[in-house]
Amino acid sequence: MMQKDKTGRILYLYDKLMCGEVIDKAQAAQKFGVNQKSIQRDIEDIRAHLCECKAEDGAEREIIYERKYHGYRLKQTKQTALSNAEILAITKIVLDSRAFTKEEMMSLLERLVACCVPMENRKLVNELISNEKFHYIPLHHGKIFIDKMWEIGQAIHESRYIEIVYRKIKGTEPVRRIVQPQAIMFSEFYFYLAAYIDNIDKEKEFHVANDIFPTIYRIDRIQELKILDRQFKIPYKNRFEEGEYRKRIQFMFGGRLQKTTFWYKGQSLEAVLDRLPTAKVLAEEDGKYLISAETFGTGIDMWLRSQGELVEVVKK
Repeated sequence: MMQKDKTGRILYLYDKLMCGEVIDKAQAAQKFGVNQKSIQRDIEDIRAHLCECKAEDGAEREIIYERKYHGYRLKQTKQTALSNAEILAITKIVLDSRAFTKEEMMSLLERLVACCVPMENRKLVNELISNEKFHYIPLHHGKIFIDKMWEIGQAIHESRYIEIVYRKIKGTEPVRRIVQPQAIMFSEFYFYLAAYIDNIDKEKEFHVANDIFPTIYRIDRIQELKILDRQFKIPYKNRFEEGEYRKRIQFMFGGRLQKTTFWYKGQSLEAVLDRLPTAKVLAEEDGKYLISAETFGTGIDMWLRSQGELVEVVKK
């Protein structure tokens, strides 16, 4: 049952306006059992509230009467939300990630467009992404893990240990680990957790026993997750910087830090420099480029092999 008191009406109307919907005075009056003058006064109260908000956060919003919709709607007169072009670009990127199940992806896109795009442009944005939505193919794992990722994010913020049961790429038996979560990252369709393992025999478990960098876990492969009631502490100078790490890792394969030098014979030097953010051009000779890049682990080997005859490794 709708609340018929003034406060209830105003909250209802405010929510509708903030969601980009149009308020028809006659329909609203009928819904609440009041006359249209009461609804008009409610709208004026909301206008006064928006003026107060402008003084505090700088956002400029106004309620206007839209004749073609026969009602009142909220108009942003100062850009505080994403623009039409920005939301279109973001929806394209999100679709291309294929990171979510189809149900999650469709719901996410619907809410992104609804909360960011003015009503008159929503149809156009939806048309521009409709074909990709129709042909969307999710990843094979079919896992829903957004809530789990948020739990991990909270554990990172509070520096709390987590206990996970993890299914590796190879082998059928999952492993149980107690880890110090450091960062959540995204690459090549998947979300990853970077974490230091607690109480493990590195000589037995790792190829590089003295690896000082975190282990990488695909979040969709975490079968069980428990936030533990104890915290860890890492000195500031030893903190994990995912931005720097991300520049040096390919395909999320961890390992020893190394420097690779190779000749590149292809046409797009820019593509190489974009793929390897730490890459530097050392020399140019007969249309070839001598490039050096600092990377972690074996992921660089996969990329080099994928280039075929376009690259010639000099030093690794």
